Amino acid sequence: MVSGRQKAYAYLKETVLTDPEMQGVFLSEQEIADRIGVSRTPIREALLLLAAEDLVELVPKRGARVAPLTGREIGELMQLRGIVERYAARQVIEEDRTPVRELRELLDRQRDLTGADQAREFIAVDHLFHASLVAAVGNGLLERHYDGLRSRQVRAGVTALFAQQGRQEAVLDEHSAILDALAAGDADAACKAIDDHLASTLKVLLAG
Repeated sequence: MVSGRQKAYAYLKETVLTDPEMQGVFLSEQEIADRIGVSRTPIREALLLLAAEDLVELVPKRGARVAPLTGREIGELMQLRGIVERYAARQVIEEDRTPVRELRELLDRQRDLTGADQAREFIAVDHLFHASLVAAVGNGLLERHYDGLRSRQVRAGVTALFAQQGRQEAVLDEHSAILDALAAGDADAACKAIDDHLASTLKVLLAG
């Protein structure tokens, strides 16, 4: 059975912290408690856990606010993603474990989510695309580590979509390049495509 703290933690991390409009916003414990049907105590406990992950800031006499993504943090996020995703690409190609069919299905799903009102779902599938590549390595610790980046990754991704017109189409092209290289078994090309994709996202975010 899921505890109140677990329920609050999941809701905050998956729904509140992935919303770009919540950056820097102070959170109402009572409002969140009412929304998900728990008392304020598990909300406070969940916020303490999220503060330990630097996802929220606890401000004395003010409460908790969603920690804004700084330019430095965005740069570090993309750098860390690059390290993990390049490693994953080389490993799955070397071990012939590339999840080509799964990645192609996710890319097709993304192509059906190009409306402005579908941005968050588009980026949720975007995360699944990259996470599926990492999961195919078969290293559970690496997979959990990468999944820990999800809330920042989704928030940054949605922000990038609204920061530049045509960004969704660019993401689809960049994902296609990654998939084509993986399917061809070309590790160097896959790593370059991953680097190009992350560099493009970083450029949009820092410009915005």
